[in-house]
Amino acid sequence: QVQLVESGGGLVQAGGSLRLSCAASGSTYRFNELNLAWYRQAPGAQRESVATISSSRVINYADSVKGRFTISRDGAKNTAYLQMNSLKPEDTAVYYCNAVVRRNGYTFWGQGTHVTVSS
Repeated sequence: QVQLVESGGGLVQAGGSLRLSCAASGSTYRFNELNLAWYRQAPGAQRESVATISSSRVINYADSVKGRFTISRDGAKNTAYLQMNSLKPEDTAVYYCNAVVRRNGYTFWGQGTHVTVSS
């Protein structure tokens, strides 16, 4: 099992910044075995991928956040981050951390953290 705990959400004005954190824990899999991602789900919308970082640090972003968001991971802290700059009202959503075990595809989700961007 992998437990994921997100933090760092909140209310921010348009143009502002937030940094989300996702702390991973559990004894079954090592942090470096995990492909990590951030998803978001706005009210009434489907959950969508925002950014992904593989165990080998290959990174991909949704077109809507390219140039504004940065995903990273710290193996010493077993934590993934999402730095969000130049936030827009349309970034308002619940943001979820996702982990996929590289060798077997098992998937884990955090409980989500709310991000609200006011105009």
